[in-house]
Amino acid sequence: MTEDEYLSSDALGLAFLIARGEATALEALEAALARMAKVNPKVNAVTMDLSDRARAEAAGAARLGPFAGVPFLLKDLGPSLAGTSTTQSCKLYAGEIAEADSPLTALYRAAGLVIFGKTNTPELGLEPVTEPAMFGPTRNPWDLARTSGGSSGGAAAAVAAGIVPAAHASDGGGSIRIPAACCGLFGLKPSRGRVSAAPKDEGWGGFSCSHVVSRSVRDSAALLDVAARPQPGDPYWAEPPPRQFLASAQEDPAPLRIAFTTRAFSTEAIEPACAEAVRAAARLCERLGHYVEEADPPIDRASLAAAGIVIAASVAADLDAAGARRGRPVTPDDVEPLTFSAYERGRAVGGPAYILALRAAHALGRAVAAFFGRYDILICSTLGSPAVPIGHLHGDPFDEAGYARRLFDFMPNTQAFNITGQPAASLPLAMSPEGLPIGVQVVGRQAEDALVLSLAGQLERAAPWAGRRAPI
Repeated sequence: MTEDEYLSSDALGLAFLIARGEATALEALEAALARMAKVNPKVNAVTMDLSDRARAEAAGAARLGPFAGVPFLLKDLGPSLAGTSTTQSCKLYAGEIAEADSPLTALYRAAGLVIFGKTNTPELGLEPVTEPAMFGPTRNPWDLARTSGGSSGGAAAAVAAGIVPAAHASDGGGSIRIPAACCGLFGLKPSRGRVSAAPKDEGWGGFSCSHVVSRSVRDSAALLDVAARPQPGDPYWAEPPPRQFLASAQEDPAPLRIAFTTRAFSTEAIEPACAEAVRAAARLCERLGHYVEEADPPIDRASLAAAGIVIAASVAADLDAAGARRGRPVTPDDVEPLTFSAYERGRAVGGPAYILALRAAHALGRAVAAFFGRYDILICSTLGSPAVPIGHLHGDPFDEAGYARRLFDFMPNTQAFNITGQPAASLPLAMSPEGLPIGVQVVGRQAEDALVLSLAGQLERAAPWAGRRAPI
């Protein structure tokens, strides 16, 4: 398999070539490994090389499943892979080796995916940029001086750089959609309960979930068909669709009631290029026969602040558990300054404050659900700006006082839909005057992932982005 053949195929396309005998699983893997050797030193997307075990898998018995023989990468946070650590870019976890695959990993492998590495993430997935002290920054294939986003920045850089056509990702505050927007990819955050986190708990009060970043909508849809399998004891459950997600992505929706807004939910305003991208997407939807009007959802900053309380308390619980396993408490020497700051805030959160934060989150969910009683879809900007430079959020020297302002200027519009639990996707529909991707966010009602995929597929067909490739 040539590099051009490999780079021109999405994951379903590679699976088709392998199924027809036009390539083997081992040839596809070697193409992925060759591409990784070529570009990973520039972007630092893959931080754990599992090529030897992947070669043994690919050279073994013929694999079954819709993605049989397709190379794949796991994010180094979330689902476990037997015999490997999931470090979360934190040295506290580097020595903890998984005894078994998590259910999601098992589903990916049963679908035929060949896992050959793990991708970079900020420490504990806490930032919208991927610059961990443990592994160093992941760079954007569109501009190596800029961030690939986070926390699934390694996954997005790997896909944008052509190492894989799709990669596992996760999203607790925008961590699929943010890197998808930065790197010119499609990234769907599924509905709460759609993809099980088993055997782990609900993840940041139910805010976090797993899926993928991909070049094509159909890959995301087909991989959701693979992953959307409830597990016994799951605390949340999303009603299964009447048919496969892939079928929905390949069929135009009936005319929809679409609201759009150029508002920034947690800061003053988004940049003009991002606002124009939203307006252009709204005009395109109107031309496609949908009813479109400007309307602001009832999202306020006070409700969004509840997420910070829940996340900090979750970080404190996780780090206290890690300290208990090793027999001594976590100290500032064990984690990065931002992580330790979140840890200290979380340890100060009392039980009543945590419950009040959950109540505020649930109230926001109900208010936004009422808004979606009038509309099928909301369109807004994924980010406040295109990808920011490496180091921009932290400042040099480190500037914690200004960090929050820069953080929410960059990611004002993603956290809300982790709180509400709705499906939300970033589509690479625009480019900035400087040649950087701009993501437009499409949000649907809870459990209506199929409708989001249907509209996303229609927009992809109307304004194709497959021909736009990062210049790396």
